Amino acid sequence: MSQRTYIRLWADAQEELSHLLNEELPAEPLRPQKDRVVFIQRLAMLYVNYLQIFRKLVRVYDQIVQPQKRKVIRAILDGVMGRVLELKNEMVEKEFSEYHYMDDVLHDLKLTPIDLEIPIPHYFVTECSKESQEHKMMLTDILKVVEFDESPEPLFTKSMRQEEAVKIIQVGERARQGRLRAKLNEASRRMNRMYRIQDPGTVGIELAAVCIQKVWRGYIQRKRAKIARDEEMIFLGMVMHPKYQVPCPAEITAQATEASTRIKQEEYEEDYQKSIVTVTNQLRDVDGPDMTKTMKDQIRQWIIACRATTGSFPDFPNEEDGGSVLILAEKHPQQLMEEIAAKEEEESNNKPKATEKKKGNDKEEEEEAGLKMLPSAFLSDLEMRNKTFVDFWKTRNESKNFSQRHEVELIKEEKRRVIEEEIRKQVDEQMRQELAEWKLAVDKDKGGKTKGNAKKKKGSKNGKKKKKEKDLTADRTLESLCHELVEQGLLKKAKHVRLQDFLGDYSYLGTTLRQNDIEPMPSLSDVRQILTLYAVLPLGSQAIHEKAPLIKAILLAGPGGVGKKMLVHAICHETGANLFDLSPLNTAGKYPGKSGLAMMLHMVFKVARLLQPSVILIEDAQKMFYKKVPKEEKDLDPKRLKKDLPKCLKLIKGEDRVLIVGTTKDPQSADIKSLCKMYSKIILIPRPDYGSRYILWKQLIKKQGGEVTKSLDLGSLVKISDGYTPGHMVQVIQSVVTMRRILQQANRPLNAAEFVAPLAKIDPVFQEEEEALKNWYAKTPLGKKRVKAATEKEDEEAPVKGKNTKKKK
Repeated sequence: MSQRTYIRLWADAQEELSHLLNEELPAEPLRPQKDRVVFIQRLAMLYVNYLQIFRKLVRVYDQIVQPQKRKVIRAILDGVMGRVLELKNEMVEKEFSEYHYMDDVLHDLKLTPIDLEIPIPHYFVTECSKESQEHKMMLTDILKVVEFDESPEPLFTKSMRQEEAVKIIQVGERARQGRLRAKLNEASRRMNRMYRIQDPGTVGIELAAVCIQKVWRGYIQRKRAKIARDEEMIFLGMVMHPKYQVPCPAEITAQATEASTRIKQEEYEEDYQKSIVTVTNQLRDVDGPDMTKTMKDQIRQWIIACRATTGSFPDFPNEEDGGSVLILAEKHPQQLMEEIAAKEEEESNNKPKATEKKKGNDKEEEEEAGLKMLPSAFLSDLEMRNKTFVDFWKTRNESKNFSQRHEVELIKEEKRRVIEEEIRKQVDEQMRQELAEWKLAVDKDKGGKTKGNAKKKKGSKNGKKKKKEKDLTADRTLESLCHELVEQGLLKKAKHVRLQDFLGDYSYLGTTLRQNDIEPMPSLSDVRQILTLYAVLPLGSQAIHEKAPLIKAILLAGPGGVGKKMLVHAICHETGANLFDLSPLNTAGKYPGKSGLAMMLHMVFKVARLLQPSVILIEDAQKMFYKKVPKEEKDLDPKRLKKDLPKCLKLIKGEDRVLIVGTTKDPQSADIKSLCKMYSKIILIPRPDYGSRYILWKQLIKKQGGEVTKSLDLGSLVKISDGYTPGHMVQVIQSVVTMRRILQQANRPLNAAEFVAPLAKIDPVFQEEEEALKNWYAKTPLGKKRVKAATEKEDEEAPVKGKNTKKKK
């Protein structure tokens, strides 16, 4: 698409955003909502609408080439993403569930489940700072040098009994004899065929012709029937036309155009950065001296005017109060002095006013009961950015800027303010000294004492300074720390896996089940979306991570083979994050002793902060919080991180893009209180449902090189594989769809029976195991809230039902 199309799409997104902002920021504040269902419905509507704007802005930002527009769009995009995260957090708090089903909202807005998919912006990985790019290059070189294998297999010779050895030799010998016998039989058949062909006779020729006719007519008829059946299925819309299955030339051209647009973006951005440097230097050299002179003259005039009005020299405003900005605001000296005095009074009387306000607020809260929206950290920024678009970009005439390059005048306007601020600070410092000299000179004449101009900074309320974390490796370079962590296997290379490779279908029965008071198991699509919100978006953007609700640790709980570790690698790949492994089995025997443990954690968290974004994986997280350590694991000391890791977790702040992700398949064996204290978000990953299994079988067979034809009854295969995880499916497909079997597909297509035998050898995840996980999740803080809300709802409905039954009697 052309640049004009994307500009229109941006305008549409901004128009929708302005409607939402008017709804969220009305002239009069909304009253608290007493009906929980209505309030949650409103939240869901806002969430879906913001998500649609987010999807549009991602497309726009990915393809618009004008650097100054991209800068504005990026700020709006970060704000919209942050608001989506805030609304999600609010829905979780009000509905007491990590998963939400919005079928009715989709129906009202005429959207499909695909519209709820959360896109991952490309700039998370592509637009990194030079420093982070250098760090990544350094880490890649270290990983290449060390070549640390994640799971080294021990080399050993397998002991074998005499009977087993004889059996293997027999199998080999019988196979050799069978192949030899087959060759002899083939040779004898050829000889017999030759003798028959020598004198066929007239009867033989007629029989041969009839045989050929029968085979040919049967083949032709079957072919015609297949073509007619395929045409009928295409006409009914049950099968896609073959021409749509292969990418059409227009799609290929569009993809090539998008790729060339991204290259153009890089070129334009480079030119823009060069132009910023040139314009800044030019303004500083040409306009800088004039700005300095003008500011000094204005400040001197103000000082003289104050002296004439009040009879004494004024105190120069502090930098914290704005410095000479207050002076240059063209206010009367007397008015300015009054404002400064009023500010000082407010600061001195701040504490008692705050206590009075608190009491007043408590009364208001008692009066107005109900559900309110939580205060947002992004709405004010979004409103300001939207106003910038409406006032400046919406009506801007760009007929002369067809190539969509940067505009120098805009750079001048922006950088002039920056340079003015720089010069103002320098001028303020000079004028403070000059004012102090004037005061000193006047006071000497009068014989009085000088007043100090600069106010002392207020100390902390408690008078105590926070203890800074000791840097145990202050004398070491980042490269040496990375090298040691890679050698120890604590810093690893993430696998090339995308989040969209975690296949799964939308949960279509979620709303229906909840209406009947049945808590549905989340689908794999829900898991993918929630991890995008909780992990990928905050790690990808610094602005979002600092302002959005802070999530420090996530626990992925589910049976073995559902893809927990794959999700961790996908998070790293989508955000360009580095992967650290602090799993109990991986840290066993490394850095022994208390001092060694402190050093290990210090190094990991220090490097994680310096190379952010970073993900710290803790596989088998339940081992760290065992109720009772098994005898076979006592030597490994799996609980050694139990006390120190939560302390390190507390030190993670909003500016640190570091996320701890734990995985567990047996959470019941851990102390639930300690586990939930460590992980603020617990995500339950279930075994795949029917829709997800259908997608998994189809896509995984294709990925392995197999062809999905009509002879492969996918419906039956999906039905019999109930309870099996994606890991089991991958294992079965790899054993069936071998290289030899791929070559045989032309003559013998794949069928469902081939997958049954290897599938039967694997134990599935039984219903009891899934129920045990659900019961465990009900004991977590969020699960308890959900159960409590459900019981309260039942208690409210019980008396109503009782009254109805009495009336009937």
